Formats: sequence, C-alpha cells, structure tokens
Amino acid sequence: MAVCILIPAFNAENTLDAVLHDCSILGNPLVVVDDGSRDATADIVTGHGAILLRHERNLGKGRALKTGFAWALDHGFEAVVTLDADGQHDVSSVPRVVAAAREGGFDILIASRYRQFQEMGGLRKVWNRFGVWCMRKRTGFEISDSQSGFRCYSGRLLRSVTLDAEGYNLEMEILMKAWRNGFTIGSLPVPARVADGRATSHFRPVRDTWNICMTFLRFM
Repeated sequence: MAVCILIPAFNAENTLDAVLHDCSILGNPLVVVDDGSRDATADIVTGHGAILLRHERNLGKGRALKTGFAWALDHGFEAVVTLDADGQHDVSSVPRVVAAAREGGFDILIASRYRQFQEMGGLRKVWNRFGVWCMRKRTGFEISDSQSGFRCYSGRLLRSVTLDAEGYNLEMEILMKAWRNGFTIGSLPVPARVADGRATSHFRPVRDTWNICMTFLRFM
C-alpha cells in the first residue's frame, strides 16, 4: 500500500526539524504544507528533501490538510498519514498505525492519546472527553480521542468526501462525513510525547473548540 506522510505546518521552525528527521527514517514520501509561515519553516523542509507545498498566507490547518490530500490523490497514494508539526506525536508509531488500519479495514484510524488526557489543558481535555462520548453515542464507533491529528486516512475515503472546513474543525468534519457515508473509523492507543503540544500548538482553546463543537452538532 503506497502511503505518504502529510504534515501541515505554520511557523514551526522550533519543532519541525526533529519531526522531519524522525519521519525520514521511515522511508515514506514526506509532504509538508507550509501554511503561510513567516519563519524558517520552508527552509527546514527543503533541507530534509521533503516535498514542500506552500500557501502564501495563513489559511488554517483544514485548508493545509486539503492541499496535502489533493496532492496525495493526484500522485496515486492509497493512504495518507497525518502528523502535527509541533512534535507531540511519536513518529516511530507510524508503521504500526498503517498496519492496524490495513488489517482492520479502517478508512480512518486515529492514533489515540487517551492515556495522556490528564496532561491536557482544561478546556481541551473536557471537550475531548465530551466529544468522544458524543461520537460513541451518535455513531457507535469506539473512538477514544476525537481530536488527535495523528491519523491514517484511506485514499478511497478522501476521494469520496467533499470537505468544507478550513480550520481545526476539518478533522471533526471528516469523521462525521465518513460516518454518514458508511466508512469505517477506528482508534489505536499510541503514546504521545506531549499530550496537546501546549508550548507550540496554534490551537485556540475557545474559538477552535467552539468551531469543532458546532461542526459536530451540524451533523447530528
């Protein structure tokens, strides 16, 4: 199965170098979408020989993911693994996530940070737990982390759904549209280096949590 790794990045010069170094060991094609960074993010990407896609201005994580998904589909990849640029994810777990997605027949497999929830900031922890409960009640899928950016998406899913969100709520939108269209979603516990990347994440706790919540309710 042809798999590429996709990393949306915005002003990630302090963390991206280590992430790309760890990814390069795996041997998968590596794509970084520089979402309008004003620091050395683009230089770091080219220094590692990764494929660089650029937005001239910051358009949001959702738009960056959509740019990367379109590139992956245009180049014939059967699956896309997404990672955050802030270094919170254990990159060495990528092969295990891909294998579990393939063996379980999942169109989305979420690398769950469930064990690290106690380390999360208050609002993010509350919403993540609430979001997990709502997802289970509404869809029946056994998901233990609704917001993790470490995921494996199947190409057939990405070709089949039209995504509208531009920000962090895209990751909720794709879950709900996958469920509505009969695709399969699974969860795999994977230790995180940092539970929510508090020092480096661009997640805005109030605004982005609200947008994620509204995205979920829209599909209820």
